[in-house]
Amino acid sequence: MSPSTTRQSKTKPAVTVALPVSTGNLWLHELRSRIFGNTRLLRVWLPPDYDGWGDTRYPVLYLNDGQNLFDPATAFAGVHWRVGETATRLIAEQKIRPLIIVGIDNTKNRACEYIPYRSKDPRVLRPMGKCYPDFLQREVMPLIEERYSISKGPENTGLGGSSLGGLIALYTQLATPGIFGRLLIESPSLFVANRKILKESTRFTSWPERTYLGMGTQETGDSEKNARIVADARELEAVFREAGLDEQRLKVRIEEGATHSEAAWAARFPEALEFLYSS
Repeated sequence: MSPSTTRQSKTKPAVTVALPVSTGNLWLHELRSRIFGNTRLLRVWLPPDYDGWGDTRYPVLYLNDGQNLFDPATAFAGVHWRVGETATRLIAEQKIRPLIIVGIDNTKNRACEYIPYRSKDPRVLRPMGKCYPDFLQREVMPLIEERYSISKGPENTGLGGSSLGGLIALYTQLATPGIFGRLLIESPSLFVANRKILKESTRFTSWPERTYLGMGTQETGDSEKNARIVADARELEAVFREAGLDEQRLKVRIEEGATHSEAAWAARFPEALEFLYSS
């Protein structure tokens, strides 16, 4: 069923396309952003039992870098996260409840949109990341909530990403507490702007009900950089623990030998999704 028949949208996207996938249903929506002044796709994965009829409402997980989630044809280096396959399997095994997963495509301005601070590495002199929380709440989320059967509230709403996408997910939590109750942070670029995100995190207390933090020990080809990256992840874990996040609220996976890659994030995604959305 077309999602447009389930609920009338006040801001219909210019294009809505259904794509065949092996598990669940995938819909593409073209989103024209006034905040960023550009256009991108939203990739909406619906669980196998979704039909748009009745009173059933579904939790939702928003993930950055949407091109890399569902299809190897659009994913970086041809490797995708296998999000649909993983979610379908975990739902069938009753390890998680059915949910909707929204992939938010990046654009050619990815670094600017995902970095909230002026940065030398990568070099971003006019960062736009501080607009990203507004982009989510004023443009992305309203479209999804108008066209799909969504359960609202932080307990039903998650956000995640990897690399710079993980950085902006973490920043969004700091900037807009109480919106997202599930947080997935994979290989976050904590080093940006002299580790400013870590400094800001130490003063924050309104963390989500569940947070998953993943990192590999071989994120780069430099052993010294790898050691610093892991140390930053451990420092963020310490921030979470100091704020009171126990084993029920926080899972940290520092994976020996794992790299900074879609393959590594795909391999950890089943554990992350189960932790974040288990009943």
